[in-house]
Amino acid sequence: MAAVEAGEKAVKRRLEVIATGDPDDETCATFVLHEEDHTLGNSLRYIIMKNPDVEFCGYSVPHPSENKINLRIQTNGAPAVDVLRRGLSELTALCEHMLATFETAVEEHKQAKQNDDFDMSATED
Repeated sequence: MAAVEAGEKAVKRRLEVIATGDPDDETCATFVLHEEDHTLGNSLRYIIMKNPDVEFCGYSVPHPSENKINLRIQTNGAPAVDVLRRGLSELTALCEHMLATFETAVEEHKQAKQNDDFDMSATED
């Protein structure tokens, strides 16, 4: 049950930032993404590592029974939060492109199958 404070239920955040040793260093950060697993973790790590400003990016699942991932980003100067935002945007764009390509291929397959069925029924007569 969620903690109750001042008559309101506490909202569970999907993203947390874990404090690092130096609060002024924006180039290193660990993010906790709740309700996520290897699917997002590995995809996001791959996209973020393609960024030339990134020195290190890795993720871990703390425990199999916990539905969260820890994502660590270290950059060569860019703020880690900005790198995460860019990675999420690029991953979203990639997924949208893949979905559009898949839907186009399905429609083309349906059309081809429909044409084949029509051709076969015409030759049977």
